Amino acid sequence: ALKRMEEGAMVGRILAELDGVLQQSGAAASALVQELANAASRGAQVMVYGVGREGLMMKALAMRLFHLGLRVSCVFDMTTPPISSHDLLLLSAGPGTFSSVEALASIARSCSARILLLTAHPSGPASFLADVVAHVPAQTMASDTASSPLSSSLLPMGSLYEGALFILFEMVILKLRDTLGVAPQDMRGRHTNLE
Repeated sequence: ALKRMEEGAMVGRILAELDGVLQQSGAAASALVQELANAASRGAQVMVYGVGREGLMMKALAMRLFHLGLRVSCVFDMTTPPISSHDLLLLSAGPGTFSSVEALASIARSCSARILLLTAHPSGPASFLADVVAHVPAQTMASDTASSPLSSSLLPMGSLYEGALFILFEMVILKLRDTLGVAPQDMRGRHTNLE
């Protein structure tokens, strides 16, 4: 069926799938804006982590947060500072859990840091370690099987969740930019010139 699908129809279906997820992710966007605005107001360090392609989306978010002027780092980078009770840890576990996400959340919790978890499965094991769970209802690698009721995306494996994260994060950056009163030229001024 995919071979017969016109390219335009394929694009339309993928965009419709993303739109469906994002229309249901308003609470997740609001939670992210609120947590990040609070972190910025207290001068907290924001640390981000996700595995695989989710991790790439988290790094894209970190880059934009840096452009907004927040103190941000990616967990496991050599320059990541220690986490403290003052800080915010943003984690992504689309399927509801990853062993590394649970381990990092446990460490952050032992340091009394604030934890926000992004996930498509808000009742997964990692959610019990988070202060805030941001639900992004999209197919993930865990639900990409014929027997799963969540398996309906044209996109393979976890691509719908990952693509939704990217767009959700850009929406969050726009809202956060307004909330923090950051001018677009200030964001551009923080972009690297080592390219």
